[in-house]
Amino acid sequence: MGGPLMAKTKGGFFVPAEEAPHQATFMQWPVNRKVHPDGVFLEMAQQTIADVANAIAAFEPVIMLADRADHAGARRKLSENVELWDIPTEDLWCSDAGPIFVVNGKGEMSVSQIQFNGWGEKQVNTRDSQIARLVAERLGLQIIPTGLHGEAGGVEQDGHGLLMAHESSWVNENRNPGMSRDQIEAALLEAYGAEQMIWSEGVWDEDITDYHIDSLARFTGPGKVLINLPKSPDLSNPFHLAALATHDRMIEAGLYVDWISEPEKRRGKSFDFMASYANYYVCNGGVIAAQFGDPKADQLAVDALRRHYPDREIITLNVDPLGEMGGGIHCATQQMPSL
Repeated sequence: MGGPLMAKTKGGFFVPAEEAPHQATFMQWPVNRKVHPDGVFLEMAQQTIADVANAIAAFEPVIMLADRADHAGARRKLSENVELWDIPTEDLWCSDAGPIFVVNGKGEMSVSQIQFNGWGEKQVNTRDSQIARLVAERLGLQIIPTGLHGEAGGVEQDGHGLLMAHESSWVNENRNPGMSRDQIEAALLEAYGAEQMIWSEGVWDEDITDYHIDSLARFTGPGKVLINLPKSPDLSNPFHLAALATHDRMIEAGLYVDWISEPEKRRGKSFDFMASYANYYVCNGGVIAAQFGDPKADQLAVDALRRHYPDREIITLNVDPLGEMGGGIHCATQQMPSL
């Protein structure tokens, strides 16, 4: 693929690359006992979210969203560098429920509204479906409707006009009934201020996200991708087959593709545990990434991140509770770009 595409949309708004400078990172405090009925596990999830927030806060401001009634409990785990806002939450996945910030060359910012609906009403979302709107209102930002239901974790963007996604997370009756892939693509390009999209099939109905792309592959620059692949693919595993197909699709599209192998040994043992090194978060001066207890694989992942982000400090954390829930660090964060 050639040089960067020119990003453009109505008003000139676009989503900058994640590695571009941030004003802040938004996160959500998990509290809902219907989502997390095991109180011990909920406590672990809260501590893990606090660990991620505290790590990011060493590099840039972090705003944790939580109902005021939950602030005291959250504050006990959060560093003083994390600010609490009174916006009620249910779960922790701010990449999906949080606002998608767009900017333009005039120094303006808006929120591109892809409506969260609990991954196709698979999970309670009375509070979480309102988060993007409430953040936009508190910041006094215009909301630009897209007509789409979905999640930012279901699409990757390089900030220079290129998107990639799995069809399973978008061309799905649980999110966008009656819309064709072409219609969804046009709306996503408009939402992100992008000009071109690469699709791969993904996996329907095997996990709550219908296989978000950010659990597999991430843009690290214009036309550059880092992908997390199984070292020894199991051809009976639908996620392994889909991952290999997505890899091949990106090669066919002319992208530069680097890869990290999944850990062969890990602490999390459940079948649907998400052991993805690709689900990292890039903040100002740092990369916050997972380690899974496989020393060799963990180190190779750090080496890969250093190749792609040579001027940033690589911080690795044990975030196994997020993996047990089928997500990771990137799923729990949403960046607010600098103007």
